[in-house]
Amino acid sequence: MYLELSHLKKQFDGKDVVCDLSLTMEKGKLLCILGSSGCGKTTTLNMIGGFLTPDSGKILLDGQDLTRLPPEQRPVSTVFQSYGLFPHMTLLENVIYGLKFRGFSKADARKKGREYLDMVGLADRAGAFIHEISGGQQQRVALARALIVEPKLCLLDEPFCNLDAALRVKMREELKKLQRDLDMTMVFVTHDQEEAMILSDSMAIMEQGHLLQNDTPERIYRNPANDFVKRFLNLDDLIWTQDGKLMKIISHQM
Repeated sequence: MYLELSHLKKQFDGKDVVCDLSLTMEKGKLLCILGSSGCGKTTTLNMIGGFLTPDSGKILLDGQDLTRLPPEQRPVSTVFQSYGLFPHMTLLENVIYGLKFRGFSKADARKKGREYLDMVGLADRAGAFIHEISGGQQQRVALARALIVEPKLCLLDEPFCNLDAALRVKMREELKKLQRDLDMTMVFVTHDQEEAMILSDSMAIMEQGHLLQNDTPERIYRNPANDFVKRFLNLDDLIWTQDGKLMKIISHQM
């Protein structure tokens, strides 16, 4: 497997936050880690990214042991909820920020930056500053900045949580297309069941630090591992394509 988490454990103040978590995912797929607030999903993401060190267990990516490496030495990029963009820099300067640590000339970095801004539909705003663009556009800039360094793995921590409902739907579609076009491996953390169902190739459902089920959305929906998973996925009728992809959610709410 491309990404392997093996028996990860993490405690805070003597309390188990992630409990003996093991899961795997294939290259070029999108895994959603799904669960309610406090279930351990963001802690898991932060351990993969190197922002937290596991108390025990291993993290392997493409055969490389990342467990004790600092974030800057990992072939991993992260998009946070707050986006973490620099307000004093233009969009282009934000996007190419990571390239200056990778030996790119200024001209080559700016050329590549414009390509990635074009990829997210913001080539015409390259000279704008962060306060001059919308929340959805800021999210695109953060995504372009994470992808331009060509990481082996891209982590996303509820990146759409600050967007309104209509924009969330649009950004889901754009992210999934970009992920497929680039054949990018992504781990996406969310508490939104519908979001996970639509985006993911596989879903890892967590509760109180434990992994309850890790499978495709269709298999989990049709065969939940236990009553908690069944209740948690309290969705309406779903329509699937023949290859097991979620096509439509039908709501019966009045």
